[in-house]
Amino acid sequence: MKKPAPSRREVLRSAAILAAAGPALAGRAVHAEVVRPAGAPRIDAVLRTAIGSHEVPGVVAMAANEDGIIYEGVFGTRRAGSGQAMTRDTVFRVASMIKTITSVAAMQLVEQGKLDLEGPLPAIDPILNAPQVLDGFDETGKPLLRPAKRPITLRHLLTHTSGFCYRLWDAELGRYASAFNAMPRARRAELPRVPLMFDPGERWEYGTSIDWVGRIVETVSGQRLDNYFREHIFEPLGMLDTGFVLSPEQRAREASVHKRKPDGTLEPEPLEKPSTPTKFSGGGGIYSTAPDYLTLARMLLNGGGLNGARVLRPETVALMNRNQTGEIETGRLKTVAPSLSNDVDFFPGMHLRWGLGYMITMGAVPGGRSPGSLTWAGLLNTYYWIDPSKRVAAVFMTQVLPFADHHALRVYRDFERGVYRAVSAA
Repeated sequence: MKKPAPSRREVLRSAAILAAAGPALAGRAVHAEVVRPAGAPRIDAVLRTAIGSHEVPGVVAMAANEDGIIYEGVFGTRRAGSGQAMTRDTVFRVASMIKTITSVAAMQLVEQGKLDLEGPLPAIDPILNAPQVLDGFDETGKPLLRPAKRPITLRHLLTHTSGFCYRLWDAELGRYASAFNAMPRARRAELPRVPLMFDPGERWEYGTSIDWVGRIVETVSGQRLDNYFREHIFEPLGMLDTGFVLSPEQRAREASVHKRKPDGTLEPEPLEKPSTPTKFSGGGGIYSTAPDYLTLARMLLNGGGLNGARVLRPETVALMNRNQTGEIETGRLKTVAPSLSNDVDFFPGMHLRWGLGYMITMGAVPGGRSPGSLTWAGLLNTYYWIDPSKRVAAVFMTQVLPFADHHALRVYRDFERGVYRAVSAA
């Protein structure tokens, strides 16, 4: 009996595994033939020690250059105390790391002439198209609102200079939400559910801008966001473990979220219940694996293409990688909810800017990334960076709250230094 031909999905998955692992993966028998950098055992020791000292429950850390993977380390467990070992294909909730994906989608539509960085945005919602700025509160606690001085543009949204913020890092927005929710329904209908916290283009503050970009992508493309991502980004790159909904097989590989207790120990949380959403956000809610996300980072490192798939033009990626915020400082956040996030200042004393999708470190990190490197993160302490100068991209995946957890960040920084020592010694 003739063996049936493999499905397109099976072919893509096989290609993705081979592409992600490069020369490392033709199978376990050849894994030993991979030439690991001389510094790899030192990186292993850093990650292994972090697991032993319970700084993180488990971690998958990977780095690559233009040619393929140069380091991968898999240590610890998916759930503290469970004994279920972490694996390279463990599934993580990467939260805001979706924002880079959404930015790529938007820039594809810019390339096609369907969107413009400075032009009018599609008429989606008065909150976006006729925004109101919060100018404080009167003596009774009533919000004071006024029209924004200028329209919001796609550039404002992609750079988080639109005025949209998160309550997690903006106490005044939380105060507005409380005042809004206490109003009679008729009065609420007259006010925006969400105001701008400043006029577009005048400041930087992290927030829901990319959620709006996701809605714009859906409106302009005519596709639901999950379908657009799958057709135009994930399948071309072979990122078949990245998406909004997990299959039962993927859910069996999912890592648990852990909360840092006051004594520094980690407590695992229950896995979220399976669901089948019908609405999707460009700002959060996606799952991925370290090999998948490293594939996305390598595509950007390589100027928009990888393994024969062209996702963006080189000139588009070059534009995304340039400072788009001028002299506006970015990247620093003051928490309102310490259980969810610490204060955020990943690079104290360094000037930080924003491109079209990610933060740009304007200076060199001692022992690490070069000036002009690109980076961002997810709420549960998943991180990536792309170093166009030294031609290195890396991902660091764990599942810990609060965001910017000091222990996880220390391990991440040690991993970064280890990668660059290994690259320098090669």
